[in-house]
Amino acid sequence: MRLFKKLFILCTLSLFFFPLHAQNKPEEVRAVWFTTNWNLDWPSPGKTPDEQKKELRRLLDQLQQANINTIFFQARIRGDVFYKSKIEPWSPYFQKDISVGAYAAYDPLAYAIEECHKRGIECHAWVVTFPLGTPKQVKAQGRNSVVAKYPKMTKLHMGEWYLDPGNPETKDYLLKIVDEIVSNYDIDGIQFDYIRYPESAVKFPDKDTFNKYGGGKSLKEWRRDNITALVTGVHDLVKKKKPWVQISCSPIGRYRNLDPMRGRWTAYESVHQDVGMWLKTGMMDAVYPMLYYNETDFDKYVDDWISMSEGRMVVPGLGIYRLLPSEGDWKPEDITRQIDYTRKSESRGQAFYRAANVLDNLKGIRDRLNTYYVYPAKLPPLTWLDNEAPNSPLNMQVYRDSEGYTTIEWQPADNNEAQTYTIYETDSENCDTKDVRSIVMTGIHSTKVRLETEDTERGVYYFVTASDRYHNESVPCFPVYFILSKSLEK
Repeated sequence: MRLFKKLFILCTLSLFFFPLHAQNKPEEVRAVWFTTNWNLDWPSPGKTPDEQKKELRRLLDQLQQANINTIFFQARIRGDVFYKSKIEPWSPYFQKDISVGAYAAYDPLAYAIEECHKRGIECHAWVVTFPLGTPKQVKAQGRNSVVAKYPKMTKLHMGEWYLDPGNPETKDYLLKIVDEIVSNYDIDGIQFDYIRYPESAVKFPDKDTFNKYGGGKSLKEWRRDNITALVTGVHDLVKKKKPWVQISCSPIGRYRNLDPMRGRWTAYESVHQDVGMWLKTGMMDAVYPMLYYNETDFDKYVDDWISMSEGRMVVPGLGIYRLLPSEGDWKPEDITRQIDYTRKSESRGQAFYRAANVLDNLKGIRDRLNTYYVYPAKLPPLTWLDNEAPNSPLNMQVYRDSEGYTTIEWQPADNNEAQTYTIYETDSENCDTKDVRSIVMTGIHSTKVRLETEDTERGVYYFVTASDRYHNESVPCFPVYFILSKSLEK
């Protein structure tokens, strides 16, 4: 069992020295996009399976320490994948320069899910939807490429291959990919990237498809309907198999032109993403718009997304990569100001592109995030899917084990609907689950944890709650009073 240590001093000092706007919320999505394309976040090139696993565990440890609670693991890149698929080939960024045989017993998506859950982190499969790569990338895949196997479903546009959204076979093909992932993996969500027409969509070469399947619609209406048909198919498939699996997407940050900011590149007008309709009809559980803008653009478009949310989660995607000199040379304050705004608004958290930019402490941004994410945060409940909380855990015990660690264990309720647990520590017999300062750990998948014992004789009360796959939380169990001291015997 992994050892967890509470940062009591940091947490206490934060109340005095960190500004009010930086205080944690008890329920908040804190996500990162975990990029496997080009080996950007993981894995480093040339590593063996064991070395890849070790590197992944190290990165997840750091993300856990940063109180990140959601990871978008890039499972499909450009018609190549990071999981054992019967449909598409392995990504070269997974097994490049290493013999395929060494990977026979290793599935990176399954391993990432397992290791995320050990750390109280949700793992969502990040799927790049329509792009298939450059001609060079497609050629390297040989006969296994989507272009080679299904040439009638693909189009070459602006030097890149794409699946043609207007071909009905494309939807069927992508639904098979989704079915394979959802059926075979214990994912918490599936996150769609590039679920739209490509850049310079006005030049996309689908005249033949439109003539065949357009059905009297305008080109723009037909294209929007093509993407929406896929989204609807995904929703129906996923919710029938595993209704708790979250369906989300990362659309263009500007949904539509707003006065007086017109003539911009937008999701609805430019690339035919009718995300507003997807939210209105309940086809999406969450949207993570790529709001990689500064100044007033950010605030106005956050507000616009929230106005369309229909009770679903809007979590702005923040471009930490923009801190790089080559990507805009932003200041850390540009990012923290955006976090402040998301917390003032009705958005449900923040998502960062990408993981390495956070962990590398680019321009000290991780240090800044530590002042925002002092405490762990629970995930917001998906009440539109289910709003019935599970029963409370039973028979909690707290004791000092033979190695001196404070050990907390409990039993699940009889109906065993719980999937994760949250531990609270308070100074009284009352537990306010909305007080983020009392959260010790959350997202726990086991019924036993060990905490490093403080060298003090302070008495505290421990509580445990249970949460289901929809993040509905039970009332706390009956508390246990415990004196924190290394000197006292078990």
